[in-house]
Amino acid sequence: MKRLIDITGALTGLVLLLPVMLACALAVRISMGRPILFRQTRPGLEGRPFEMVKFRTLADWRDERGELLRDEFRMPRVGRFLRAASLDELPELWNVVKGDMSLVGPRPLLMRYLPRYTSEQARRHDVRPGVTGWAQVNGRNTIDWADKFVLDVWYVDHRSTALDLKILWLTVMRVVRRQDVNAEVGTSPEFWGVTGPPDQPAAARSASSIAETPASNDMRSR
Repeated sequence: MKRLIDITGALTGLVLLLPVMLACALAVRISMGRPILFRQTRPGLEGRPFEMVKFRTLADWRDERGELLRDEFRMPRVGRFLRAASLDELPELWNVVKGDMSLVGPRPLLMRYLPRYTSEQARRHDVRPGVTGWAQVNGRNTIDWADKFVLDVWYVDHRSTALDLKILWLTVMRVVRRQDVNAEVGTSPEFWGVTGPPDQPAAARSASSIAETPASNDMRSR
């Protein structure tokens, strides 16, 4: 039933939202040039890698030394709007059709995070990653990693058709209202796991497992 809903919903979305997606593609092309799409390898079901596709939201702007600027200085208005409205996620409907993703499930994060999860947190990969999920309708970028993973695992244990439909409805409501979005930057901080970043003292690592680090366009974890 879940796969049937995924295919039906994704194909319907691709058809109905085609004009919106074409408008987004044109806006990205005009404001940032090529490429229009952002592609990145992410972990899917059981951690197996797949290529996720989204609309690009960061420009290739560099400093006088030729190095990429931090995300907050490379995000034009178009990119900021696409993220705030979640329109950058629309191409992921194709990932759903292919079977890489589901409409609802834990969000696919970065491949380098895999060895940083606890055994409990790693259970988020027991299901296909989703375009939206239980964590996204319960805080999205406004909650920390620990809370996100608790919500992800809760979904894995309680998933059902009724819960998926509820999450889809809540997602639409939050997108319309533009709730729970870190509009200033739009990216999540690096997840370092329970040990913390490698250059952080042990005492500090025990107090916090998250570090705010600038990420390049090919390192986004959102």
